[in-house]
Amino acid sequence: MLQKNLPQTTMTHPDAPDTSDAMRWSDAFLLGYDPMDKLHEEFVDIVARLQAADDGSLPSLMDELARHLQEHFDLENKWMEETDFPPRGCHMDEHAAVLKSVAEVREELTAGNTDLCRDLVAHLAEWFPGHADHLDSALAHWMSKRRFGGKPVVLRRDVPLR
Repeated sequence: MLQKNLPQTTMTHPDAPDTSDAMRWSDAFLLGYDPMDKLHEEFVDIVARLQAADDGSLPSLMDELARHLQEHFDLENKWMEETDFPPRGCHMDEHAAVLKSVAEVREELTAGNTDLCRDLVAHLAEWFPGHADHLDSALAHWMSKRRFGGKPVVLRRDVPLR
């Protein structure tokens, strides 16, 4: 017999992280320079998996994040250097600071400090939209202008108006 008005229950482990605020890719992150957009989508995917991970999965996911960020930032830094992007100094400094933080937290994680790891992941999820909107969008415009002669055209679907 089907009973109505029973509370909904979930089958999650009590120690499982709350993923209700997990980072998700959306067209709001699109900048219009496809190589950069692909890097960003991969970053969002890794952060989301870290947010949902159990403690035992954190080390391998942090290794994946570190590899991704090194490749991601190396490529963006290369674009900035090769094209003489004017504000590259502060952009590259921010990349270096993130890489340093990730390296330090990975060391702490090997000692079992999962709380610090989760804190870093939360901060990366908060940091990314601003970094993309301000620093990466300027680089995307610069790269598109040099490659195509103008700013990128970005078509976004299902993005709420601000």
